[in-house]
Amino acid sequence: MKKSKVGIYLLAILLSIYCLFPFLWMLISSLKPINEIRATVPTFIIKSPTFENFQRVLFDAGFVTYIKNSLIVSTISCLISLVISICAGYVFSRFFRLRIVKFANLFMLLSQMIPGVLLLVPLYIIMRNLRVLDSYISLILAYTTFVIPMCTFMMSSFFDSVPKALEEAAEIDGYNRIQILFKIILPISLPTIISTGLYAFINAWNEFMFGYIFISREQYRTLTPAIMLFKGTNTVDWGALMAASVIALIPVTVLFLFLQRYFIAGLASGSVKG
Repeated sequence: MKKSKVGIYLLAILLSIYCLFPFLWMLISSLKPINEIRATVPTFIIKSPTFENFQRVLFDAGFVTYIKNSLIVSTISCLISLVISICAGYVFSRFFRLRIVKFANLFMLLSQMIPGVLLLVPLYIIMRNLRVLDSYISLILAYTTFVIPMCTFMMSSFFDSVPKALEEAAEIDGYNRIQILFKIILPISLPTIISTGLYAFINAWNEFMFGYIFISREQYRTLTPAIMLFKGTNTVDWGALMAASVIALIPVTVLFLFLQRYFIAGLASGSVKG
């Protein structure tokens, strides 16, 4: 028994090292001066640590604006996705026998099987015809479109685990469907709402393709596509590239660390029927 535990712990440690190695190397590279980054033999040791790369990214490259744009787009996308997925998830859970609900559920499931890159050209044409290219609206529409199905399934899975007796008791007290949803169901579904919102926020924050194609003006560029600014035709500013990647990673990491218990509880809440 002890040998099996040692093997499990050893495997977990090796897996952790494998997963953390890219992030550790990224952090170390962001603190190296240019001569150490371009050294013939790479090493983990930093002889002359410097914050010059971070200074160049934040102040010279204007990354503060890109961070602000990412926060605006990700927050609005998260809120819209939550509102729609909560309502849709409740309908899918309580009215699943209706034919229109079955069709909607099927179409949402099928939409998850289509790679986003295949929809890039049609979405670009739609955004151009709507005249919303080079604006927050184009990114918000694209991000919410792709996260709503998964967010809806997450909320629907939780609502399935909520006993219907709670709603029946509320109906006896004179509550209608809207009041039941907002006064009875939502207060007990806080962990699932937080985990769903966290999923939507991180998906929008990390997205690259639509932000790179839909936005060409500096004032609306988001954080992830802006990292490509440090990759030139013939050279790559590895120090600034690593520093920008670390900056992009910090907000999501901090957010997840504070909300991880809600995230885990939300993922597990719909796994057991009430």
